[in-house]
Amino acid sequence: MIFDWGFALEILPALLRAGLVTLQCTVVGMSLALVLGLAWALMRRSPRRILAWPATWIVEFVRSTPLLVQVYFLFYVLPEFGLSWSPFVTGALGLGLHYSAYTAEVYRAGIDNVPSGQWEAARALNLGWMETWRSVILPQAVPPMVPALGNYLVGMFKETPILAAITVQELLQTAKLIGAESFRYLEPLTLVGLLFLLVSLTSAQLIGWLESRTAEAAS
Repeated sequence: MIFDWGFALEILPALLRAGLVTLQCTVVGMSLALVLGLAWALMRRSPRRILAWPATWIVEFVRSTPLLVQVYFLFYVLPEFGLSWSPFVTGALGLGLHYSAYTAEVYRAGIDNVPSGQWEAARALNLGWMETWRSVILPQAVPPMVPALGNYLVGMFKETPILAAITVQELLQTAKLIGAESFRYLEPLTLVGLLFLLVSLTSAQLIGWLESRTAEAAS
């Protein structure tokens, strides 16, 4: 089979629109993962078992089960209990929940890496809980987290094709539909691979730049 450049240019706009959906799912999912991950990390650090135990159980359960199973559960099982969302919302929620378990571990490692003397200094200065986190702990904990969080962002982007299982019209699903209609899979799948490669490499460059900037700000 010979690569047809004319056909490739013809289907490129549809793939770019689907790529935008993929990016939107990734951004929404990662935003949710960052917020939920921080919540799990703080709850696990709590001396109160009523907070620490549920967070620990949720993180371990989510990390120990496949993303596809979780997405299927959200899309096909929860509607039986009156919780139903669109495929896009369900997919973004599934990605965010799944990766929050991993970002929680990144947060926990970063926070634990802050020397205990910094906590004692904040108490000696009579800083409040919020001021301690905002001005003392997070500025030191965040820079080492950036590479790991960036890796999870790229990993989430590359896992978005799983959402085709719940009919999200993301990049790979659109390519499969084009192939089924035209009986040509070479062009759409090749373009999908190139688009994923382009976005992943660009993201890696941006993450590297952000890592250097945060390191400079922390020094």
